[in-house]
Amino acid sequence: MKKVNLPITGICSFAKYPIVTDWDTLKADIAVLGVPYDAGVGFLSGTRLGPRRIREVSTHYGRGDAGFYDPERDEVYLAAPWRIVDCGDADIITGDIEASFENIESAVRTIVEKGAIPAVMGGDHSISIPVARALDSLGPLTVVHFDAHLDWSLGPGNQRLGNGSPMRKMSEMKHIKHMVQIGPRGLGSSRKEDFEVARAYGSDIITAREARNLGVEGLMARIPDSERYYVTIDIDVLDISLAAGSGSPSPGGFSYNELNLFLEALAQKGDIVCFDFVEVAPQYDHTETTTRVAAMTMLSFMGYILKRKENKDKILQV
Repeated sequence: MKKVNLPITGICSFAKYPIVTDWDTLKADIAVLGVPYDAGVGFLSGTRLGPRRIREVSTHYGRGDAGFYDPERDEVYLAAPWRIVDCGDADIITGDIEASFENIESAVRTIVEKGAIPAVMGGDHSISIPVARALDSLGPLTVVHFDAHLDWSLGPGNQRLGNGSPMRKMSEMKHIKHMVQIGPRGLGSSRKEDFEVARAYGSDIITAREARNLGVEGLMARIPDSERYYVTIDIDVLDISLAAGSGSPSPGGFSYNELNLFLEALAQKGDIVCFDFVEVAPQYDHTETTTRVAAMTMLSFMGYILKRKENKDKILQV
């Protein structure tokens, strides 16, 4: 008798996809990696629990080889022969930032070397620093950053490896050629000086209100054409009504549908070579809304990414 594999059974993996712990044998189109790290947080900690809780919630949506049918688009996503796996977590060493970052970078680099797209679950936003470092072999890259905050600050005591500074650190990486930052809003997004430095570097900063006014087509026109994109998504780009389970929730953010449409369009512009989804803090998510939205956003984005590859393959076969 074939095993039914209901969501409530078995070992918890992202959307119940197969678990691969021996990365030397990794063969996949997308490899999910957890990064349970939050040593970069200056106030509300707890995002280290994000990957585990997102995995648990995501099992509810496991569909296996059948994939997902979207009636609004009349498309089936993530069906076989596409292969998605869960690679477990990067090895985090409590209290040792450099060693943890080295392990995160090594894990992402291994996934890239095996030809898979890393789908990384944080963890606080500082994890994007080693993730970006690991993508140097794929450069030049355009970074598209969705966030309520600019993440270009120097923390207290010039802390350069915190969750408020990943975009500043990426600006120092030679393989990062363009940067677009979407969603900053409201009081406390960042200091005026940080915005000035980011713009001087060349970052195109599009506030949440401006993105809404531009619409999908207008927003995509602002993103440079590129062969390869790295997308980093902070859950607080969504409105506080959806993303209360975050260290820095903020009102005035995007709805799920708004973000989803932006990601769908972005996946059509070029190859998404990596994405991360960060700052989910389950202990503040009393209704489980945030973790569910995180899981569904990740699955949807994976679907859009592989649908573009599928359509490209069909064109090449004609």
